[in-house]
Amino acid sequence: MSCPGVCNSATLQCSFGLTPAPLMVLPNSRTMGNSMLMANIMDNKPFVNIMPFGLCSSMVNPTVVAATAAALGVFTPMPCIPATMAPWVPGSPTVLIGGMPALTAQSKLVCSWSGVIQIVFPGQMTIIVT
Repeated sequence: MSCPGVCNSATLQCSFGLTPAPLMVLPNSRTMGNSMLMANIMDNKPFVNIMPFGLCSSMVNPTVVAATAAALGVFTPMPCIPATMAPWVPGSPTVLIGGMPALTAQSKLVCSWSGVIQIVFPGQMTIIVT
């Protein structure tokens, strides 16, 4: 299935995050498309590739649990600290970027606090990967 490839500054959203955040792709011997760095499935590092999503509202997040308990049970979101350990899935089965499968607009990333991070806008629409 064909869909746009993902590049630097793509817009991401977490299912438990309050605000969208940009994807940051480092320039370490990467492929460029339309003068933008293209991403692969290993661009999943917190605070390097994945920026915080404002406030986190996941009750699996220990900081949210602690703040809610301290507020005597009143739900209290806390600042997002992305906890992404696994790579994005699925990647492109046919296109490699930096030796790893290319990131596509349909890829998703799971946060340890049960959030699902998805790509809202891939950063460009002219490069299609399969």
